[in-house]
Amino acid sequence: MRALLNLFKLRIGVAIALTAVAGLMVSPGSGLEPWQGVVLTLAVLLSSSAAGAFNQFYEVDLDARMGRTRERPFVTGRMRHHRGWPALIVALTGIAVAAAWLATNASAALYTFLGAFCYAIVYTVWLKRRTAWNIVIGGLAGSFAVLAGAAAVSPGLSNEALLLAVILFLWTPPHFWSLSIVFRDDYARAGVPMLPVVKGDRFAARAIFAHALVMVGLSLALALLSPGWLYLACALAGGALLVWRTAVLVREPNRAHALSSFHASLIQLSLLLLGTIADGWMRAALGA
Repeated sequence: MRALLNLFKLRIGVAIALTAVAGLMVSPGSGLEPWQGVVLTLAVLLSSSAAGAFNQFYEVDLDARMGRTRERPFVTGRMRHHRGWPALIVALTGIAVAAAWLATNASAALYTFLGAFCYAIVYTVWLKRRTAWNIVIGGLAGSFAVLAGAAAVSPGLSNEALLLAVILFLWTPPHFWSLSIVFRDDYARAGVPMLPVVKGDRFAARAIFAHALVMVGLSLALALLSPGWLYLACALAGGALLVWRTAVLVREPNRAHALSSFHASLIQLSLLLLGTIADGWMRAALGA
């Protein structure tokens, strides 16, 4: 069971599913039944987990060369690496997309599919081994999850949902670039051109700070559209922490500060999603 949870990257899947819930809650409208929201959330979780499993299946050679990943199931042999896995992964993705379509609409199903496709194919297969900007485009996976939740409420996406999708797109690079500084030697050994490997830690730290600054600014701007005071408080607290930690990283671009920046990005995202979902729930409760 532990190997399966690792293989399907369940923690990342849960985070992406929560972004879909945030997209659902930030979108104006009240036509969605609770069971539809639950099915969509589970569909996004299933599709993102399938994409995570494909990532490990495809990158078994890279994982074997990196200390951070050499204990993954395909590398250790706890899970046998064979051709049946891609068939299972495609089937799980198909089930997820079909469930999203049947429970909500075609637009939500399309965004559910695009999120998995972006991570599994665009990032893992096309970009990761070829360009230092791999994770920038790979960040669309989280954005598509937001759009899937928003489209379930209304296929005509709201300004709030689009802005939240942009925020998630900008969040991903500083999160992974911080981790890439911590494990720069691992990525260099595996031949993966992550930004710190290609441009150095100092350049990567500046890129992290710039992305964080713009992303936090947009997260505060989102409060001007509809989210309430709780979202604003969470966005301020998480944003201040992230900007502070990334500013420290710019001054001293080392692994310790990169790890602090990585953790700050997790806290900031958690607060952002919590505030979005809680404010949306309160609006729905007051409306009822």
